[in-house]
Amino acid sequence: MTGRKELLASIAEMTVDYRQGDLDPPTPEHVDKWVKQFDDSTQLPILQEMEHVLKKTYFSRKTTEKFLATLFKAGDLVGDDPCAFWESAKFLSIQRGGASQEEMLALFSEVLEKECGFRVNDCGATPRAFIYLDDGIFTGNRVRRDFEAWIAEEAPEKSKVHIITIALHSGGQYYARKRIEDAVVLSGKEISLQWWRAIQMEDRKRFTAISDVLRPTVIPEDDAVKEYVASMYYSPFLRTPGSIGRNEIFSSDQNRQILEQEFLKAGVWIRDKCPHLGDTQRPLGHMTLETLGFGSLIVTFRNCPNNAPLALWAGDPWYPLFRRAVNTETS
Repeated sequence: MTGRKELLASIAEMTVDYRQGDLDPPTPEHVDKWVKQFDDSTQLPILQEMEHVLKKTYFSRKTTEKFLATLFKAGDLVGDDPCAFWESAKFLSIQRGGASQEEMLALFSEVLEKECGFRVNDCGATPRAFIYLDDGIFTGNRVRRDFEAWIAEEAPEKSKVHIITIALHSGGQYYARKRIEDAVVLSGKEISLQWWRAIQMEDRKRFTAISDVLRPTVIPEDDAVKEYVASMYYSPFLRTPGSIGRNEIFSSDQNRQILEQEFLKAGVWIRDKCPHLGDTQRPLGHMTLETLGFGSLIVTFRNCPNNAPLALWAGDPWYPLFRRAVNTETS
């Protein structure tokens, strides 16, 4: 079994490029300061499971660049001539909150320049397709808002759109796709959508038992959590134990439950102590619907989504593992 010192070093090294240039590089001491906020008996299990999970859910700059290099030549998307496909495509820059789309487009520009000699802004003079590139889809709110406005205001009468992300959550995709398709019908335009991703995370309610997000199996024996749950209009929907998720991101259901329980307790405490958090910032992450929270464990080198548990990113008086770059929109 890996010891505490090795786990602290591993997590720090794995996430060394998190918000590089904005924050000091994470160190073992940084990770230790974060985990020491939990009960002594749970600190080592939390470190063990987070080290295991982040190997599958942390997307470094290098991993992101590898995804984009693979995307460039993906035959099902681009056919036999990648440069011709991308040059004929119009890259959308329509995100109304945050900087993730601009940063992803800048990274893909580097790929195009290396492989084809042109950049994103040089493409799509006469668009054969439209490209929406971003790092993740969580609740689906951001992408549907972006497209509702684009369809009503800018979209041509007929178009094909490729929505491409590193990580996509099934529930968010379902919600966004339905709302975007409704907007297409309302507009009277002919617009087809195709979705592409590196990893698809299961978060739909009817698949809770095999979900890839944090969904507690029981309400912990904690007075503050019980009081929070009692204040909810509907009782929370709990996960049937026994699964490490469709993508098997957890090492075991037992260790998964440790994260679910401890992050839920910490999230309730954080909500009570951090007055700047709004009602939709649930203990396990942003969710408009009244739940215990979204519970995503996806983090990229450029930011931690607010759909992740508060215990990962919330600030003062909590000490975050992944301090967020704040924006006004949700994913």
